[in-house]
Amino acid sequence: MALAHPPDGTPPHAPVTAPGHGHELALRRPHAPPAVELAVVVVNFCQWQNTARLVRQLRRSALVRTGVAEIQVIDNGSPSHPLAASVAKLRGVSVRRFDTNLGFAAAVNRGCRLTTGPWVLLLNPDITVPDGFLDDVLGRAARGDVPPDVGVIGFRLLNRDGTPQPSAGPFPSFGRTLAGLCLSRARRKCRVNHGAAGRAVEWATGGCLLVRRECFEQLNGLDESFFLYYEDVDFCRRAAVRGWQVRFDPALEVTHHWPLHARRVPPPLRLVTRHALLTYARRHWPGWQSRLLSGVVWLEAGTRQLWSKARGESESARCFGQLRRLVGDVGAGRDREAADRIRYAAAFLHPIAAEQDGRTS
Repeated sequence: MALAHPPDGTPPHAPVTAPGHGHELALRRPHAPPAVELAVVVVNFCQWQNTARLVRQLRRSALVRTGVAEIQVIDNGSPSHPLAASVAKLRGVSVRRFDTNLGFAAAVNRGCRLTTGPWVLLLNPDITVPDGFLDDVLGRAARGDVPPDVGVIGFRLLNRDGTPQPSAGPFPSFGRTLAGLCLSRARRKCRVNHGAAGRAVEWATGGCLLVRRECFEQLNGLDESFFLYYEDVDFCRRAAVRGWQVRFDPALEVTHHWPLHARRVPPPLRLVTRHALLTYARRHWPGWQSRLLSGVVWLEAGTRQLWSKARGESESARCFGQLRRLVGDVGAGRDREAADRIRYAAAFLHPIAAEQDGRTS
């Protein structure tokens, strides 16, 4: 709509002549806010203490204080918590809450759409970062020696005791997945990346992952078919197909307190992780390998179901029964039925996630 001229006929942006003076005074315009160059997306689920602590750490970076970085918290249907309102009041921080658990991939996608800037940093709530971390992240990303085809950068993760944590690895294959059953849980998907030199990797974990927005948008974000886990592997694989590089940069370190391999895996969480693996296999493996994996998971679920019944654990037995049906749903492409079984498991995830809240200090 066109701006109306003031009553005296002066155009709205014409210089103003001060009364009684023969010179013109230029109008003072407020300084434009700096352009956002780095957006941080944190997906919270029943971990408001951890999320609030992480946000406070992130705000110790000059980028947040000057508006060059923004922090977007997406809450995935957590129960009400007084810290939610406190976090939302912090400068440079936005909070968007959803009534239901959308899944990690869907929550990340919504967080990215609510932010701007050429780089997006994904962070788990159970991460501890050093002071000035975001300044260092953008400094690494903006260096002239980062080629424009680098779409994803993973950083070094540390365990609570300061030892290196597996954080990147080769793409999962049928053979590697079966062989991984003979390894510790920490080494089944990821590997420890030693050395101080950055290098190309096939995929890096989404717990602390820097993504070029152009790459993210070209791939339409994370695949929301994954409710939780393997969405980062899938994203890096699709990025590689599109010609993007995935890099591991050990120069920056963060502590990841509760990776999956360091936690117990109750039946509902196991259903979710198996769904992620089956979905990945269906997307990226030959059909016969995907079917073989389905058979292995179906037998595993049946064995665990019988064992749970023998121990009188009816809820666990019911969950493993759902997992057996899920195997058939994924294999047959019955996505709606598979989603119903994921929602069944998600209803039990609140106490599992809450176990780690407040335990990152």
